[in-house]
Amino acid sequence: MSYVIAPPALACVPVAGGGEFPVHRIYCVGRNYAEHAQEMGFTGREPPFFFMKPADAIVAVPAGTTGRIAYPPLTANLHHEIELVVAIGRGGSNIRAADAPSHIWGYAVGLDMTRRDLQNEMKKQGRPWCIGKAFDQSAPIGPLLPYAQTGELLKGAITLSVNGTVKQKGDLAELIWSVNETIEQLSAAWTLQPGDLIFTGTPAGVAAVVRGDVMEGAIAGLGSLKVAVE
Repeated sequence: MSYVIAPPALACVPVAGGGEFPVHRIYCVGRNYAEHAQEMGFTGREPPFFFMKPADAIVAVPAGTTGRIAYPPLTANLHHEIELVVAIGRGGSNIRAADAPSHIWGYAVGLDMTRRDLQNEMKKQGRPWCIGKAFDQSAPIGPLLPYAQTGELLKGAITLSVNGTVKQKGDLAELIWSVNETIEQLSAAWTLQPGDLIFTGTPAGVAAVVRGDVMEGAIAGLGSLKVAVE
């Protein structure tokens, strides 16, 4: 095929043990831990809702290294959100929750970085808030661990510290909508494809970071993700 411009590089996530996972789309679930929903001004088990990030928002961080992201423009309130990331290996639409595990390729630790001031301003105006979520380098992620290695992750501690101080702390068992239920809801709206990533929501404790801060997130069974803000 003859391209009229050079095609962009394919966004990929390293796989523990070797290899690369090519990224198709990034879906994110909003307010999926009860305490985080409450700190954002909401209560109860509201129907799940989704937003997206571009694939090239990925910042892949190999195991044992410190990733680096630039403090983004237009914001004075950059927030961290630690999340379990689910990688889809087999696509489909209208996937039943009971069948969802067979579509999972693996899991990773991820960060949904958020320009909170821009997001809040768009909310006030009733406008889409892509500018608050879908910016460059807004999706740092650690290596993927295959499902065959981890099994189904239904519980386990999820934490994030900034400069050694714990800021976010929760358990995967506290997800309002489980991974399987999320896949069922998501696949009713979009046909999931191999290479899709799902950021499944963040526990309470989101807060601002500044240049020079070092974030370290961890999920039981998946290891840690370390990212510095420059």
